[in-house]
Amino acid sequence: MGFPVQLGRDHKKFIATPQEWPSMDIRLRDRFLELWSRYFNGAELPITFGISEQPGDVQKAPAPKGWRCLVCDLTRIRKGTSLSFDGESISCAGGKFYLGYSKERAPMFRYFLSTGKPGVVEGERYKRTPEIVDAMGGNAVQIPASGRCYIFKRWDQLAGDDTPEVVIFFARPEVLSGLYTLANFDQTDPNGGVICPFGSGCGSIIYYPWLEQQKENPKAVLGMFDPSARPCVPLDILSLAIPMKKFVRMIEYMEESFLITGSWEKVKRKIARSEEIHSL
Repeated sequence: MGFPVQLGRDHKKFIATPQEWPSMDIRLRDRFLELWSRYFNGAELPITFGISEQPGDVQKAPAPKGWRCLVCDLTRIRKGTSLSFDGESISCAGGKFYLGYSKERAPMFRYFLSTGKPGVVEGERYKRTPEIVDAMGGNAVQIPASGRCYIFKRWDQLAGDDTPEVVIFFARPEVLSGLYTLANFDQTDPNGGVICPFGSGCGSIIYYPWLEQQKENPKAVLGMFDPSARPCVPLDILSLAIPMKKFVRMIEYMEESFLITGSWEKVKRKIARSEEIHSL
């Protein structure tokens, strides 16, 4: 489901030019692990992705035998298995589009996202009319992924030659409250730290945060509201996907932020309680 970012009527579809991002600093990796354990009571670690010419020694995700949501495949990565994905690893048309492996929407997409077309395609009914879908999806920036692959790793699995571009948290409200507030820690604009665009599950954790990573002042992306992707995530879980250049700053702020206050100590107890409840 979902729609590509709107650029305006005077623009045409184009492929974004990615900004170069340096290799992973292992000291930064380990520093975050220590701070995460201290301030978030060992809550689930984030996963990351970068786009690469070659998968290296990372296992390739097998081609699905039928339709499969990419978000479901991320469960293995959240548990510590690193995987690479290319166009053959994705069967969902929306996933192929959002990840840059397909340049055009299917002809019936306008009906698929809205009312459906009797005898042709069942509608998801996420938009009221096909015309609304048309107006939202006329122009798109595309991720330059053709001939390349996505490397997904959990944060603690990152190595010095990795180039993560987005950090993705799957979390419940108490953890999200900390991440959301930290993302706004250096912002004067109340809307300057986090955005929540309508889109598919994979759009909210890959497409939109990757586009933000290309900006000078990127924003985090709150997501996983797509009803079609919800079966692929645990109960009460949402996502916050953070462009790497923003995430580096957030790590730097942790020890001077609200995380060192008594207010956060109370939230930490709730995080521990939440982990206990959901582990039963």
